[in-house]
Amino acid sequence: MSSRERETLPVVRAADLDEPDPARRWLIEPLWIHGGVGTIGGLPKSCKSWMGMDVAVSVASGTPCLDTFPVCDAGGVLLYMAEDAAPLVKARLLGLCRHRGLDLNALPIDVITAPTLHLDLLTDQHRLAETVRRQAPRLLVLDPFVRLHQVNENQAGEVAAILGYLRALQRAYNVAVIVVHHARKNGSSTGGLSLRGSGDFFAWVDTALSLRRRQHTLVLSVEHRAAAPPDPLTLALLGTEQDMHLSIVRAEELAPPATADLDAMILDVLEHAGRDGLERASLRAAVRVRNERVGEALTRLAAAGHIVRRGDCWVRVPLPTPD
Repeated sequence: MSSRERETLPVVRAADLDEPDPARRWLIEPLWIHGGVGTIGGLPKSCKSWMGMDVAVSVASGTPCLDTFPVCDAGGVLLYMAEDAAPLVKARLLGLCRHRGLDLNALPIDVITAPTLHLDLLTDQHRLAETVRRQAPRLLVLDPFVRLHQVNENQAGEVAAILGYLRALQRAYNVAVIVVHHARKNGSSTGGLSLRGSGDFFAWVDTALSLRRRQHTLVLSVEHRAAAPPDPLTLALLGTEQDMHLSIVRAEELAPPATADLDAMILDVLEHAGRDGLERASLRAAVRVRNERVGEALTRLAAAGHIVRRGDCWVRVPLPTPD
């Protein structure tokens, strides 16, 4: 009998397997399993990349994800943003940091700047694996899947090979892996089952985050392989260009204010802004209503002489001082 024929697979008694460590169950509780692979899915323009960056900043800084969910094991993050130019990536990260009072220079976030990364090619698989080995991140974010290969996403075998590589990468280096992926545009399925292409995706994930538009907000659904998910969350993209971020919003915040209430809110915000006033985008972020309603209110208040426009900013007209 040859030595090859005598080789066997490693076997361990069930009772001798490692005990689960409750302290290392979550990377972000209860959004992402520690060391898990998974997806952030949704239709185009559903803030998938914003969600991925929020998770990245949270893990790198140890601050709560979506300002709510605790990070249980902070550490380095490795990003590959295939569709976003480097200045845009930096601007978004800076905005998230400003919102949380963080210094981006102090965070262990590294960005892969290679123009292409095709994980169906052995050369690129080896390059990514070596990069992960050297950087030793806690989290790897790959955004989006469609730019990470040259295969047919509807061919299960071709997609399974890429997902198998990412699973092997996760196990070899104990790194959580997030793949941002598009949902089917005309599909009837929801959650992880709505992901475009092969059904292997949903079978592969430990965690699946799904974003879908609902009027002017987003609904975030969470699915786990081996844990109970939280209830769906309603999110909105808030802030100005300087501190844009996703935030959980509640039902009472979603009810649009009446016209008189909206006018009073805008006047109050401008009163506190002082002589410098505020740009329209900042006003909209403060009152949290549709851009169209902000425009109507500004026109109404300007016609009544309560506010004036100076350059790009709106300023409250001082109330007359009684004699």
